[in-house]
Amino acid sequence: KMSVQDIRKLVSSTRKFDLLVVGLQEVPKCGVEQVLQEAMADTHILLCQKAMQSIQMFLFGAKSSEAYIKEMKVDKHAVGGCGGVIGRKKGAVAMYINFSGIRMVFVSCHLAAHEHKVEKRNSECRHISHSLFSKNDIHYAKSADITVWLGDLNYRLEGISSMPARKMIEENRQSKLRDRDQLLQEAEKGQVFNGYCEGTLSFKPTYKYNVGSSNYDSSYKDQSAILDR
Repeated sequence: KMSVQDIRKLVSSTRKFDLLVVGLQEVPKCGVEQVLQEAMADTHILLCQKAMQSIQMFLFGAKSSEAYIKEMKVDKHAVGGCGGVIGRKKGAVAMYINFSGIRMVFVSCHLAAHEHKVEKRNSECRHISHSLFSKNDIHYAKSADITVWLGDLNYRLEGISSMPARKMIEENRQSKLRDRDQLLQEAEKGQVFNGYCEGTLSFKPTYKYNVGSSNYDSSYKDQSAILDR
């Protein structure tokens, strides 16, 4: 369960940033906004939020930031399934902001699960890209100076079983798993995220922990992977 203290620790005490974007997936709506606002109250205000079932995104700005905002829009797009009627909806929520003349788009997404559904995830990425803000004049890919995707992209590790992967993680050799990462493989082939760059993956794979702990799923049924990017 997320606490005010957890958020404050995550964003640090100096907070020398104009904007902060928080993207969440598979998180209940209840109480999230209040926790985030309380954690940021000393320095930042909530400028915008958007949700589609358990996919959520919040945009915070410094208390003086409203004077620099020229335009702000939100959108959402669901993919696959039965429109979210059965099970949790996959897709994305997005925000467009013109801040001090810099046009930015932020996308919080949740893509298809399971190791073998690589092409489905690729297809969902493309579908979301072509659909967001398509009813406006600001098709995000063409108009934005900066576009940031974040979320549970659900890409897995290819060609390595659970036990060897976890041994490498335990020995802090997770950088050796980069060549196995499906997202990096697909991006290198030009299937997704053409023109994008990703920061160094300096954190350990985020899938899958035992609930309420920092220990990986003890059943070993699921392959460890960096689903969250």
